[in-house]
Amino acid sequence: MSDYIYTALGWLLFAAHTSLVIGVTLRVIMKRRPVGVSLAWLALIYAIPILGVATYILFGEVRLGRKRADRAKAMYRPYADWINVLVARFPGQKFEVSDPARPIYELVKARLNMPMLSGNGMTLLQQPDEILSTLQADIRAARSSCYLEYYIWYAGGRADDIAFELMNAARRGLDCRLLLDSVGSADFFRSSWPRRLREAGVKVIEVLPVGTFRLLFERQDLRMHRKLVVIDDDIAYTGSMNLVDPACFKQHAGVGQWVDIMLRIRGPIVPIFWSLFVWDWEMETGERLLEQLEYHPISCLDNQLKLQLLPSGPFMGGDAIQQSLLTAIYQARRRLVLITPYFVPDDALVAALCSAADRGVEVQLVLPARNDSRMVNYACNAFFDELLQAGVEIHLYGAGLLHTKCVLVDHQFALVGTVNLDKRSLWLNFEMTLLVDDGAAMGELLQLADSYLSDAQPVSWLEWRQRPLRRRVAENLFYLLSPLL
Repeated sequence: MSDYIYTALGWLLFAAHTSLVIGVTLRVIMKRRPVGVSLAWLALIYAIPILGVATYILFGEVRLGRKRADRAKAMYRPYADWINVLVARFPGQKFEVSDPARPIYELVKARLNMPMLSGNGMTLLQQPDEILSTLQADIRAARSSCYLEYYIWYAGGRADDIAFELMNAARRGLDCRLLLDSVGSADFFRSSWPRRLREAGVKVIEVLPVGTFRLLFERQDLRMHRKLVVIDDDIAYTGSMNLVDPACFKQHAGVGQWVDIMLRIRGPIVPIFWSLFVWDWEMETGERLLEQLEYHPISCLDNQLKLQLLPSGPFMGGDAIQQSLLTAIYQARRRLVLITPYFVPDDALVAALCSAADRGVEVQLVLPARNDSRMVNYACNAFFDELLQAGVEIHLYGAGLLHTKCVLVDHQFALVGTVNLDKRSLWLNFEMTLLVDDGAAMGELLQLADSYLSDAQPVSWLEWRQRPLRRRVAENLFYLLSPLL
């Protein structure tokens, strides 16, 4: 009798397993994602069925919870109307978008309702001490509010000075709010700093919290990757630098100090930054701050710097950020510089870069010689053969972990912000990018790129072809997994 029971149980388990694999297979097929992504998932599911199915359930689809999805739908129209009213109140906004930047501007306006505004001022901050000192001084001089949003806050060194300054501002009666990603700032949330900040009056929110129970309802690797500061609705910051002191951060990773930039911005674009912060705040807390800003537009600054904010993420504009990147590459006529710490492109991005090189554009890809993810590094290297053969220059920066993220097109326009050139940034994370449409500002950004190139070594295709076989095997293995990285 027991033999029949074991046989029946065996057949039941087999039927359950088969039904599960078939069900997940049908779900992968019906999602109609890029073919490479779907095939990679199917290969994993059939090669390691139990692990593959479990991995797909956990990480295969964008799931941020029904509450967030419903809240995002309900929030869109009030925010779009608010931005439209705000822009209508700005005087002197009659200007022409440059022809090369116009396709991106039109795309972002249609998908995200984000305007381009002129009359802004922008300061490029390159050194960590300069970035943190300037931010600290702006918080010290704040009169009404300090809003900060980061992927990583790592305690220690100059980062603690920012925390003390923020607590002092809250004690003076300012509205101080802090959004930090749960995963990126995990060490910070395990420290005493959240309690100390809250006791001083700073409102601290853990964004996209992770946990075993949440695995059933929300995908846990979708992260808030923005770097955003708004002070007094008058000054804004964005760029690549987290709230860390590079002299203290990841000193044992063997990659050197992280190399970043931040942009300090004033002018009509600042309330648009403010609206993005309060959008994220409402998404996490349900508290609406949108109507609290009584912004009285001042006349635009003397210069004519044109800026457009491009927020991205699972709820924002579909593939607007990827399409903007591809459009920027196809708009290049003379020189195209791409700077990123993580480079795991899809086929469309590789094809665009090769096409630009084939039509005579000087394409320069600047990457760190070493980064903090060996798996991503192998996947990145797998694309070098094709790019080098097409004439794309690849330069490996050796003076630290180059963490700056920007795309510079001719002497015309730039995309600068938090987006890496990998699938995670382009499709999954909440990011922000700034379209800079100004030749004068481009001069400073191109000087920055040239300074990075002076500390980088070009990769020779002939020498690259002679790398050891074991490296080629590892690269091609991770190349197959690149759609999942």
